[in-house]
Amino acid sequence: ELKGYVVAKDNLTEGELAGQVARRGDMGARLGDRRGAGAVAEARRLGAILASHDDTNEAHVAVSAGHGIRLAEFPTTVEAARACHAHGIAVMMGAPNLIRGGSHSGNVAATELAEAGLLDILSSDYVPAALLMAAVQLGERWGDMERGIASVSRNPRRAAHPGDGWGRGGGLR
Repeated sequence: ELKGYVVAKDNLTEGELAGQVARRGDMGARLGDRRGAGAVAEARRLGAILASHDDTNEAHVAVSAGHGIRLAEFPTTVEAARACHAHGIAVMMGAPNLIRGGSHSGNVAATELAEAGLLDILSSDYVPAALLMAAVQLGERWGDMERGIASVSRNPRRAAHPGDGWGRGGGLR
């Protein structure tokens, strides 16, 4: 349970944790949109490539699309992954998730997105050796080894560099 973990990790009482959660929720409600827009503007000024993280639904993806996001790291649901593709946002999942056959945190499995045609890019997710194995597994699953290998080579480059072939509706052009 998350509450027990945070209380033990940060040496808090349950009341202290409840106070922190309330303060952060209030701050997010007051500053969330402005803080997000400011962060995006500063990242753009610095030339950063932006990605969303853990989008859960169409509304989250719509916000990301509004910021010009082209890459979604680990959408947590099929709904979010579908919305990403509808907005031309590439979907990236962790190679360990694919190899393991599921998410370690209970989110959507990379295999489920692969089967639905919603998985575009694999990331190492802290296990670099998993990339090649997962790309080969995708190639075998899809019956298209070039497509599987592209998930760790061509597709990440195209998603990160506008004009290189990623377009509305997801997938390579």
